[in-house]
Amino acid sequence: MAAFVRVADLGSFAAAAGHLGVSPQMIAKHVAALESRLGIRLINRTTRRQSLTEFGQRYCDSCRAILADVDDAEAQAMQVRKIARGILRVNAPVTFGTHALMPVMTSYLAQNPEVQAEVVLSDRLVDPVEDGYEAIIRIGAPPESSSFVARTLSPYRLIACASPAYLEQHGTVVVPDDLSRQECLGFSYWSGTLGREWTFRKDEQLFHVPVHGRLRVNDWKGLHQAALLGFGITLGPMAALAGDIAAGRLVQILRDYEGPTRPMHLLHAEDRRMTLKLRCFIDAVLAAFAAKNETEA
Repeated sequence: MAAFVRVADLGSFAAAAGHLGVSPQMIAKHVAALESRLGIRLINRTTRRQSLTEFGQRYCDSCRAILADVDDAEAQAMQVRKIARGILRVNAPVTFGTHALMPVMTSYLAQNPEVQAEVVLSDRLVDPVEDGYEAIIRIGAPPESSSFVARTLSPYRLIACASPAYLEQHGTVVVPDDLSRQECLGFSYWSGTLGREWTFRKDEQLFHVPVHGRLRVNDWKGLHQAALLGFGITLGPMAALAGDIAAGRLVQILRDYEGPTRPMHLLHAEDRRMTLKLRCFIDAVLAAFAAKNETEA
C-alpha cells in the first residue's frame, strides 16, 4: 500500500523508488502484487507515465486513511517506549516541600529511574525562567505573566495547634475570638492580613480574629519548636503537624472550624515541546494536589 500511494503521489515508479530507497523494479512488483490480490487494475501504465484508474483513485484514498492509522499506532508505541531522563530543577516553599512534596518527589523518582532531581526549598519568590527552574510550587496569588503557565492546586490549608502545657496554663481555646487573648506565633514571611489576623470558617460564616505575639520567625520549623516548648499557638499545615498531634505533643484547637487557606499553584515555563521528565512531574503533582472544587481563600 505504501509503495502504491507513493507512486500515486509522485507519478512514476522511478520517483517512488527513489523516495523509498528501493529499485523501480521492486516498486513495480509491489503494485503488481497488490493488483493481483485485489483482482483489479489500479494504475494505467504507459511508456512515459502512470495514472490511476477510477477504482485506483478510490482505493488510494482508502490506503491513505489506513496508512495514517498505522502511523498513529506506531507513534503511540514510540511514545510509550520513551523514557524520562535528565535533571529536573524544582523550587518549593520550605515547609510544604519538606512535608508534602517530598513523598511525591521520591515516588516520581522511583517511577522514573533515569531522572535526577535538584529541589531547592526556599520561601523567596523566584522566577521559573530567570532562576533556571523547570517547575515552581508557589503559595499565594500567581504573578501576572505570560511567560509561564500556572496550574491551580488545592489551597494551602493551615490548622492551629498548641502544646498541652500551654493550654493548661493559658486556658482552652473554644471559639476563634479566644485567640485574641493568646500568644500567637507569627511567621515573618506572611504577607497581607495573615500576619496580624487569622481567619476561620464554620457553616459558611467567616471569623476574622486579630492576633498578637512576641515571637516572629522566618522559618516555620522555629515556630513549630516554640509551640512544642509551650510558648504559644502556631498555624501550620496538617501534614507537618499530624505526627505531633498523634503523639500528644500538640493539640489541634478549633477543630470544628476550617483554618486559614491560601491559594497554591504549580508554575512552569510555557513550552510546546515540553520534556517528558517535566510532563511526568506535572502529572504527579496534579494527581497529588490538584484542586477539587475548592474555593481559594
